[in-house]
Amino acid sequence: MNKLKRLPPIHSISAFESVARLGSFTAAADELNVGQSAVSKQIKTLEEHTKTLLFTRHARGVELTAAGMELLNAVQPALFQLSAGIERVRQHHDTNIVTVIATHAVAHYWLFPRVIAFNRVHPEITVSIRSDNAINASKVTEYDFGILYGGGHWPLLETAPLFMESVYPVCHPDLQLQAPQQPGDLTRLNLIDLDSTEWDCIGWSEWFGSFGVEYQPTQDSLTFNQVTLAYEAARQGLGIALGWHFMVKDDLRSGTLKRVGSFSYESGRQDYLAHRAHSPLKRAAQVFRTWLLASL
Repeated sequence: MNKLKRLPPIHSISAFESVARLGSFTAAADELNVGQSAVSKQIKTLEEHTKTLLFTRHARGVELTAAGMELLNAVQPALFQLSAGIERVRQHHDTNIVTVIATHAVAHYWLFPRVIAFNRVHPEITVSIRSDNAINASKVTEYDFGILYGGGHWPLLETAPLFMESVYPVCHPDLQLQAPQQPGDLTRLNLIDLDSTEWDCIGWSEWFGSFGVEYQPTQDSLTFNQVTLAYEAARQGLGIALGWHFMVKDDLRSGTLKRVGSFSYESGRQDYLAHRAHSPLKRAAQVFRTWLLASL
């Protein structure tokens, strides 16, 4: 038996979520732009479908029962995911909207300035950016484009290289320290650590390892789980952080940051502009891709 046939009407689920979130039939009716009696009818339909009481009514409004709370915890994430999926499909097929997914750092420091420049040339096209450090090849297929880090070989995607990975230490220009003569000298300085265990990004241990140096952060070291946070800490003079060239080059040029030593880790990996390999790009996406690659 198809389990979807056993689901209650979507309107009743939407009304239930609205009442539960707002704590009021009246407020839910206003949000849904329907009459209060219509909301009450939808809740009754859902209670009949689930064969249980979902709300208790009192003078100040309504309150979820234990069963109602259990149902809310189940339907809220599902409704959010459904809404997000519908919006992605709408944007994907909207001829004047181009959707791009990238990591937080790439979206903020590399992509966003280019989108601003693109918009000046093509104001008729809207570029919608989604930042997500859990980006992967599968997620890219949900958008017009993704910016992926790696070797460039993803079977379902067509890719074009954007920039090579180059990583080196940076700090505030007023930070007083003795210039390191070799990479190992940095281990004795005040390093800002990066915990990237939940996503594909190097930290100090990997950076030092590329030079044959062992490194373990101390228990009291300043640690962040986002490149952008570690980078901002360096800009505020709190220590030395790893700087990705695509992020730090403008601050180095302006003197907001300075390099520490002349050592740079060149991984050989790149960031790529990627899109579905066997799906033709709509015209707005073609225009954006052509412009972005030419801007390099």
